[in-house]
This record gives sequence, structure tokens and C-alpha cells, in this order.
Amino acid sequence: MYSIVKCGTLIDGTGAEPTVGAALLLKDGLIVSSGKYEEVAKEAPAGAELIDYGDKYVTPGIIDAHVHVTIDPEADFTGFVGRDSDTRIAHRGTVNLKKTLDGGVTFIRDLGGYHHIDIELKKLIDEGLIEGCGLLASGEMITMTGGHGWKIGRECDGPSEARKAAREQIKAGATVIKIMATGGNLTPGPQGAPQLSEEEIRAAVEEAHKSGKRTTTHSHSAEGVKNALRAGIDCIEHGMFIDEEALDFMKAHGIPYVPTLVAPWICAMVGEERGLSKEAVEKTKSAIGRHMESFRMAVKKGVKIAMGTDAGTPFCEHGKAYVGELRLMTEGGFTPMQAIVAATKSSAEVVGVEKSRGTLEAGKEADFLVLAENPLDDIGAFEHIREVYKGGRRVERKYL
Repeated sequence: MYSIVKCGTLIDGTGAEPTVGAALLLKDGLIVSSGKYEEVAKEAPAGAELIDYGDKYVTPGIIDAHVHVTIDPEADFTGFVGRDSDTRIAHRGTVNLKKTLDGGVTFIRDLGGYHHIDIELKKLIDEGLIEGCGLLASGEMITMTGGHGWKIGRECDGPSEARKAAREQIKAGATVIKIMATGGNLTPGPQGAPQLSEEEIRAAVEEAHKSGKRTTTHSHSAEGVKNALRAGIDCIEHGMFIDEEALDFMKAHGIPYVPTLVAPWICAMVGEERGLSKEAVEKTKSAIGRHMESFRMAVKKGVKIAMGTDAGTPFCEHGKAYVGELRLMTEGGFTPMQAIVAATKSSAEVVGVEKSRGTLEAGKEADFLVLAENPLDDIGAFEHIREVYKGGRRVERKYL
């Protein structure tokens, strides 16, 4: 069935100037064409349904490149380990997928589940058995024994174990491999201390690439980032203390950056009053300024940047945290248009779904948002989404 979506202003995610008085022609959940309303209407067959948002702003659905959907954003965010059954964790993930979609995020890359539950949730979404955003899933993150994320990760030591750990995730059905190169804010010890070695990271990366899977790494320090880059990693997450040498390498080799500015920022802002450990709060408070500096350097050097939130970590809410991330990106040097592109087109490219998502162009999934206010004037307009569409269908939003 055909339908015409009339748009007051269309922001298509490509970075092109918005089209005023625009429309999308849809068929069976896909975009057939886009452009000025008068031209699109001529293409539509008789009987096409008219969906009128002629006084609203339409953007692509948000793509969040860094999420933990089986985790709730509490202070003790891994407290469920050993407490909750896999059934309860799977239910939590199902709820969080729906919350994410209702908030305007139509696709995510999950970078660390538990017992491969994220992979099973992906299958359920793909089969249409549960409602929520689409996703890619990494399975268990690969970390050293006692390393960052060990409670929900696959611990390993030495290249042979790292290789086997990657193979296990691939066997389970992972669509991306997540590797932990350094410590972090929420586990004991120095936040940027290198953990998995260059040789261990390389072994996991080689296995992923042999199977056609992309890789990414949690890494805070410049040393950890460079270990991962030398090992052939495909993407850098966080990069709180990244340096110019690493960014120059990333720019030269097309390695993208997912900064997740909002995750440590929100811990620093509300962590103490909401029960986060004193050590974690102090770590994040000491690092957020340098983190923003890393982002500004990446912007200045022209490194490809995608939007990710680390939703599921403390106080980083599913389906909501991305608005804070977009705000911080604009504070760090992005224009609102650049922030929107980072959260749509660039995120789609970084996670590998650019052929089907990320921009409102012919042949792509009709995943889009309807806003009452212009996000190019104030990126906070995403806090007040009027409608969410996924695959051309209006989402009945339970969690607003």
C-alpha cells in the first residue's frame, strides 16, 4: 500500500539543506521517493493514503551506536548478575527495546549483553515476535580476567583465549565484536590503564574479520586506543583521553569515533545523590573536561563521529539519553545539523546498516520522527517527539 507523508520541513539526515513543503512516498515500509510535496504527490498512485504533518519537522529515526539493552540504568547496574534469572533479564531487555523505540531511537548497536541474551533479542525483533527498535548485538564483551566489565563479559588471558572468546561470540550469532582495551570509570583501578594487550586485541580482531564481522573497543586512554588501532580495530568507543597521534591515525585510516559524552557526564552530575560509589563519581568528575577536549580535537581533525550513549550504564536512560548526547555534541563544536547527521547517517555507516537506514532516501526503511519544533534551532526539540514511525508504521508509544 502506498502512502504520502506530508512534511512541513524534511531534514533527511544527509546533511543537505532542509526541504520546506516536502513529502515522502512510502510503499510497504520503504521510501519510494522524497522531495517537494507537489512532485512526490504526482508520483503517488490513486488511492494513496495521505498522512499530514504539514506543520511539523520530520527527521530520520535516531541510531544509537552504543547501548546495553539488557541492563537498567541504575547505580549498581551490574547488580543483577547472580540475582536475576536469564528469563528476567530477557524481559528487561524486551522492555528496554520498546522504551528505546518509543523515545525515537529506531536502531541500536548493543555492545555488551549477558549470556548472549542480546543476540536472542535481535532474533526476536527480526522475526517480528516482539516490538522494539532494530539492533545489532555483540554478545559478551571480551575482557581480561578481572578487567573492565568482567561481570557481564567473557574473561580471557593471552592471544589464544582472546581468539577463542571472539569465536564463541561469532558462534552464538554476534553481529559485532566488542573488545575491552582499558579500564573504565565504573570498575576499580585507574580508568585508562591498558588491559587487553595489543596482541590479545589483534587475535580477537583477526577472528572477527575472518567471519566478516566488525569490531569496536572500549578504550579511555591514548595508550589503549593506540594498542587497539595497531591491532586493526574498526571503531573507538569513549576515547576520553585520546591524543592527536591517535586521531591523526583514525582520520588517515577512516576509523570512526563514538564518544559517548553523556555517560560520564551524567554520572558526574547526579551520581553522588543517586548512590554511585565515591570512587566512580570522582573518576568521572575528573575526566569529563578532558573527554570534551578529546571530542573537540576529533571534530577539528575531521574524524568520522557517530552518536552513541552507553544507555544502560548508570542513569543513562534507554530512549532518552541521546538528547543529552546531542546537546553535549553541540556544546563541543557540532552544529545541530552535524549532530543530527552523527545520530543518523554517520551512525548507520559506523554500525554497517547505511544501505537500509540512516537517511530518508529512496530504497531505505521508512524509519522517521515527527517533531513539533525545529531541531536546527534547538537540538532539545528531540525531547518533544510527536510521533515515531518504524518501517512506515506509526508506533503506539507506551513509554513517553
